[in-house]
Amino acid sequence: MALTPPPSSRVDAGPFDLWPELPVAEWEATRDTVHLWTQIVGKVRMALEPPLNHWWHTTLYVSPSGLTTGMMPTAGGGAQFSFDFRRHVLHMVTTSERAEIGLYPRSVSDFFAEFTHRLHELGLDVRLYGRPVEVEHAIPFADDAEHDSYDGQYVERFWHSLLATDHVFRRFRSGFVGKASPVHFFWGAFDLAVTRFSGRGAPPHPGGIPNCPNWVMQEAYSHQLSSCGYWPGGDPEGVFYSYAYPSPDGYADTALRTPGARYDTNLDEFVLPYNVVRTAADPAAVLGAFLQETYEAAADLGHWPRSDLERERPGP
Repeated sequence: MALTPPPSSRVDAGPFDLWPELPVAEWEATRDTVHLWTQIVGKVRMALEPPLNHWWHTTLYVSPSGLTTGMMPTAGGGAQFSFDFRRHVLHMVTTSERAEIGLYPRSVSDFFAEFTHRLHELGLDVRLYGRPVEVEHAIPFADDAEHDSYDGQYVERFWHSLLATDHVFRRFRSGFVGKASPVHFFWGAFDLAVTRFSGRGAPPHPGGIPNCPNWVMQEAYSHQLSSCGYWPGGDPEGVFYSYAYPSPDGYADTALRTPGARYDTNLDEFVLPYNVVRTAADPAAVLGAFLQETYEAAADLGHWPRSDLERERPGP
């Protein structure tokens, strides 16, 4: 079991860029490996946290250095696990102990073995479901020698793009006083998202997500919503997306004003390529306009009580 990364794994991504170039083809293998690592860590939060509606108790959050669980309650006080994509380590901190795991080219099985070992050392005897979810080929973590890539430069670029997107999503969320999710990272699908709710119930979700029980999706989509997010896939540099559930009549036919935005009939959602945003003169403004107009289409066609749910953003 590898406990210390080789010195050559420490990669300097260069000058800080909130909207870096991020070609999926250059880091897809790394993305898929890190995706599985986040599932392993995320399952600890799911085990320790009291349940919340729509699985909000399971997510990760963007941090000043990567992704974090935030504080999780434990019998001994609390714990927090954080992916540090600057130093390329996973910090595992409790109220009394701490440990680190190196992030470098290593298999999922190797990462999982060290992670469970560190959990035991920290006194966190958490029982984890040992397979990934929401992926086509769910290799047990302990057996996965297939995913073993880690390019620190591209992981750091991805973190920069998460920071930039998180800023825009938080600003977008601030104008809504109805029920809304935090801006959070779903390790199941490996995407950053924020969701607004009308306050009404929704028909049962049909499910059909690979390696994910239908009842999980039915809890996630129990109420009428408009959701948007960022996923590092689906286009040469990833996409921003927006969708409504249930999708109201005429939603897919909405004519968008945001350049480059379109309705993807395969995904059944609006998409805006990441490279369109990052190359714009004002990336945050372009992304914000996309989020607003797709939400308005969902809310107007779905007959949401918008006057009760929205307000002018407060001043500083």
